Amino acid sequence: MPQQTKRNQTMNSIYFIFQDWTANQKNTKGRIILILFRMANLCARKKINYYIGFPYLIFYKIFVEWILSIEIPWNLKVGKNLKLFHGQCLVINKKAIIGENCTLRHCTTIGNKKLRNGSMSRSPTIGNNVDIGSNACIIGDINIGDNVVIGSGAVVVKNIRSNSLAVGNPASEKSI
Repeated sequence: MPQQTKRNQTMNSIYFIFQDWTANQKNTKGRIILILFRMANLCARKKINYYIGFPYLIFYKIFVEWILSIEIPWNLKVGKNLKLFHGQCLVINKKAIIGENCTLRHCTTIGNKKLRNGSMSRSPTIGNNVDIGSNACIIGDINIGDNVVIGSGAVVVKNIRSNSLAVGNPASEKSI
């Protein structure tokens, strides 16, 4: 492999790991958690790194998920500039998809739900520039559009259009 290509791959990996750094200014805990997540995500994305990085993935599972109580699975699809505020009690299903420039606050759940026939639904897809308040619950096979604000304590079980505000239980949608 040419030297320049190897250097580009290294720089891309470093950029990938630190892509949330600027978005989490003055948020040391958020920075640390997201660096640990991005490193684990990098290990999971590339099969050779997965086998080499397996001990790191075990460390990540124990430290981030068990000790810090933040369930961000290492194979979660997340866009750049994710912001974590007060990262306790955060639970995200591994099949969820989160866009770019999103903000997550503490006690938030993003996951699937049990359907009437006993099977499990798909997980939410969250667009870009979504701001999710604390103690929000977003569950089921739903789509959250771009530029959405989800209020604290909202229970979102239906699609939310772009440029909307979702508040309440169950959440009702208002244009912003």
